[in-house]
Amino acid sequence: MTGSLTLAQRRTQVRELAQGGASNRRIATKLGISKDTVARDLRATEAPPAEPIEAPVEEPAPTFAQRLAHRRTQTETAMRQLSAAAQAIDAARPAYTPADEETALRWYGELRAVVAQLTACADAFADYYPDAAARARTCATSSAGAPQACATDEPRPMEGGHE
Repeated sequence: MTGSLTLAQRRTQVRELAQGGASNRRIATKLGISKDTVARDLRATEAPPAEPIEAPVEEPAPTFAQRLAHRRTQTETAMRQLSAAAQAIDAARPAYTPADEETALRWYGELRAVVAQLTACADAFADYYPDAAARARTCATSSAGAPQACATDEPRPMEGGHE
């Protein structure tokens, strides 16, 4: 399947699939490459670029508003990736996946460590946005435990800017 892809195109596909929550094995199967190639492509796309060929062009420092907008975009992206990763883990059902003792211990430890990190993030969020956190706690939750949208008196625009 990847015979007609350039190295850059393949690495772009590998990165996109990985960001969507696909495992290295699933990416390898989908693209018709080995898991080692997937891992190598992921490492290559994460590596910092080599020395710049040309001197960087001096750009004006971003304004405070631009920095805030960039930060919000980064956070939105991270939250979407977090949601996709959580859904992928839930779909994989690691608790019901046969594994040797060492793997099971590693998975359990990783899940607990991530839960601790996310709990600390949620606690910090609640400290900074107490009203939003209190409102989220009172909203109904879906069967998966994800907060559903709460009804408000004010209409909220739909994603994409359409109402």
